[in-house]
Amino acid sequence: MESKSGFMKDTQILSAFQEMPAAPDSRPADAAPLEPALVFDACQTGVVLRAVLFVEVCAGVGVAFGAVSALDWVVRLSLVTGAALPGALAWLLSACLIKRLLAKLVPALQYAVAVTLGALSGLYGCALLGWTGLMVGPPWVASALSGALLSALLVAALVMRSKGRMPAHISARLAELQSRIRPHFLFNTLNSAIALVRAEPAKAEALLEDLSDLFREALKDSGEPVRLAQEIELAQRYLAIEQVRFGERLRVQWALDPAADDAKLPPLLLQPLVENAVRHGVEPCALGADVRISTQRRGSNVVIKVTNTVPNGQGEQGQGLALRNVRERLALLHDVQGQFRSGMKDGVYQVRIEVPL
Repeated sequence: MESKSGFMKDTQILSAFQEMPAAPDSRPADAAPLEPALVFDACQTGVVLRAVLFVEVCAGVGVAFGAVSALDWVVRLSLVTGAALPGALAWLLSACLIKRLLAKLVPALQYAVAVTLGALSGLYGCALLGWTGLMVGPPWVASALSGALLSALLVAALVMRSKGRMPAHISARLAELQSRIRPHFLFNTLNSAIALVRAEPAKAEALLEDLSDLFREALKDSGEPVRLAQEIELAQRYLAIEQVRFGERLRVQWALDPAADDAKLPPLLLQPLVENAVRHGVEPCALGADVRISTQRRGSNVVIKVTNTVPNGQGEQGQGLALRNVRERLALLHDVQGQFRSGMKDGVYQVRIEVPL
């Protein structure tokens, strides 16, 4: 966190709005080099599950053309699966192991390597059938062509899914900004700062610095994942602002596990959840509310919880727009490895997020 002593050399509120993102093709001279562009990532659990299901479906449809009965179809599918499944797993394992090398290639070469791996994986599956004696005269050429075709289709599907993430991310980003940067939040914060200027100028300066950092992060045009530690810091800044406004009505508890700090999240994922807790827990209740944020590493996963007490008789928090936004953005980044749950229990509303480390 930046130092809060001395006078501000810049007007940080204005700087947050003046630091607009550069044009898409321009980058600062001191910017970090661009990461290699990977067309498809075979190391993700969701990709593995989809690939295996895709190959099995194709195999089932293919053998159906020659089957004369349901039993014959099952027998044929079992035989083909003996080659298709090991071949698919070999393709996924190979593509995952050479992931870093693939990222250094241009997209066209990545496609070519993927198709070549598919052909080799098809030959590998066919060789297994021939070696076990389950098939006499293995169809080597057909197996290689089938492996190449299936890998090409799978990569094309992954590329289309990756491209489809961009409009979804932009839409989610706009919805998140509209729900987060509300005018009354800005006005309330500025009014709080004005009230503190004469009585406690240092506190007013700290408040404006926190507000500046929040808006600077909100206006960044970057969809790159961020560390959980960064999200925690932004949430702390937001709650520090709201603490000035609500005083003792806002009671915050932190239970943070340093071992979870490196987990990756979409930018500005945690702050809307904390804002929801304040908006629906603290604002409607004259006695305020208890807000608790916790992180914990559990093996190879990280569990994040945001809970708040709610006024008597209040049900679900709002219309769920922010929660749906968070759920969608989490799924875009972590696919099936990211889990999101929310609900009310014993007068406490809880949001639980689980992500891989």
